Amino acid sequence: MTSRPTPRRAVLTAALAVAAAASPFASATPAFAGASGSGPGPAEGAVDHRAWATFPQWSAGRGAGTRVIGGTRPGLVIGDPIGTHEYRDPHTGTTAAWEYATWLSPVRTLPAPATEVVVSFNARTPAGTWLQTELRGTYTDRTRTPWYVMGRWTSGDAAGDIRRTSVDGQGDGKSSVSTDTLAVDNPASGLRLASYELRLTLYRRPGTRLTPTVWRLGAMASDIPDRFTVPASRPGEGAGHRLRVPRYSQEIHKGQYPEYDNGGEAWCSPTSSQMVIEYWGHRPSREDLAWVDPAYADPQVCHAARHTYDNQYKGCGNWPFNAAYAATYPDLQAVVTRLRSLNDAERLVRAGIPLITSQSFLASELEGAGYGTAGHLMCVVGFTESGDVVANDPASPSNAAVERVYRRRQFENIWLRTKRHNAQGEVRNGSGGICYLYFPLRPTTRQARALASVGVR
Repeated sequence: MTSRPTPRRAVLTAALAVAAAASPFASATPAFAGASGSGPGPAEGAVDHRAWATFPQWSAGRGAGTRVIGGTRPGLVIGDPIGTHEYRDPHTGTTAAWEYATWLSPVRTLPAPATEVVVSFNARTPAGTWLQTELRGTYTDRTRTPWYVMGRWTSGDAAGDIRRTSVDGQGDGKSSVSTDTLAVDNPASGLRLASYELRLTLYRRPGTRLTPTVWRLGAMASDIPDRFTVPASRPGEGAGHRLRVPRYSQEIHKGQYPEYDNGGEAWCSPTSSQMVIEYWGHRPSREDLAWVDPAYADPQVCHAARHTYDNQYKGCGNWPFNAAYAATYPDLQAVVTRLRSLNDAERLVRAGIPLITSQSFLASELEGAGYGTAGHLMCVVGFTESGDVVANDPASPSNAAVERVYRRRQFENIWLRTKRHNAQGEVRNGSGGICYLYFPLRPTTRQARALASVGVR
């Protein structure tokens, strides 16, 4: 079995393949501090995760027509719109007018300059509303990027709503956006992003009191060394611990709903998301699932695919869209970030937080998988006593077969590396430790410490 290739992950140019061994950023100051204040070694690279989620944090931004709300889950809503914008939906051909309001984050100066940035957000958009996230960066040569659209998003797809979408074709000759990732085109040149700011635009139908509500907005900026092999970690505190996460197979959905990429190998991301969402005690209601063919098993997986589908990418693997879907459930937060090693994953699992990892590999590189993939998501749910990885791998023929044990060294390398060879011997990119983290609005003390140790607060 081979997961559907993800060409959007080729965010680095061919120049990097030539310069794979050259890492001018290997001596960058670490930006990824652990709970004890220690950061990664130079070879591990820098990861910085910054979020705006509290009342003071939202209030520190500059709103134009937006209003900050307090309460148990502070956020941002439309107050008094500042204008009307006509948007032609490229996926429906419909042009409609929308009232809008904006919010601009404070500038985030990075502790270590970055080659990539991924924006994620937690929000709810009632029918008749939507939101757009944008990012503008400043390079280390002091020039600026344009405002890049990082996503146009809506919770649902009701009649008259826009269609959830990424935006292709964005670049300035120095950096470009590939679906959900902003990347410097040629990191071997030494150019980096020194800082960034985020802009939210909230939209609604004119003349209504509807509003999106955004609870969390953040970005993960990183500079990971190019490498085919990563340092091995030793089993830590998570060894011998596993979580009881529901098990769902993507393969039993093969051929279902071609309009959402046809199930099967294309649904690894929403299937993994649904497993973790249900681990936290949430699932769609009977009314939510009424549209699903009653002959299909696990209709909630179909629901997750529909509500993570990116109409431009034409698939369900948009990282921030999966996180946003998870966070539509009550009291659940979600982020996209990078981790440094399986020791980070062990701390999270030990605290009761499963994670969803992204990796690419040949069948020979992960014993027991039985397939190779150009891009695949699975859930890390535990570790054996010897430190091997217990994964809920949705690329399994049945739900009963989903739980797998993968050798620690193999799993860590295919997940954390940034370079790999495909079956034809060509150099391709790896995810560099990308993962989704879904966790409660009010994590326990141990969970909060584990999250903080990987830079998520």
